Amino acid sequence: MQISKIIIGIDDSKYAEHAARYGFNLARKFDAAVGLVHIIEPVVTSLDTSDSILGMPMANVASGPEEMELVNAQEDNSTRLMNRVISEMAGDLQVSNFSEYGSTSEGILQCSIEFKADLIVLGTHKRSGLERLFSGSVAEAIIRKADIPVLVVPFEESH
Repeated sequence: MQISKIIIGIDDSKYAEHAARYGFNLARKFDAAVGLVHIIEPVVTSLDTSDSILGMPMANVASGPEEMELVNAQEDNSTRLMNRVISEMAGDLQVSNFSEYGSTSEGILQCSIEFKADLIVLGTHKRSGLERLFSGSVAEAIIRKADIPVLVVPFEESH
């Protein structure tokens, strides 16, 4: 088994941080390059119902100053998160970072293809039951669609 490139998907959660530490340690063991991925979910704004021609609501596209400020804030947060994780965990490993917009699972999968990764490392929130039904599972979606192995690192809450 040859693992020379590992994609690590992160967000700003303790679950992702735990998985990132695991992924970076694994990269050291295999002397692998790391692709660090943070996906920025699209901004959801209210509907603009001012279309009187068709009488149908039109989606409000992030084009106004408030929406652009939100997009810029998301980009800044993503950059800070990536820089923090790299400075805390990367050491002397070669790290490429990807900050993309869109669906988290699709974005991570696309970055893994672009990076030519051999392994995807993700954290899990360990949701179950109704909470999982309503929130979905990024890890589950990636596992179903990935063409390479996916390592899901669980995180146990302290009781």
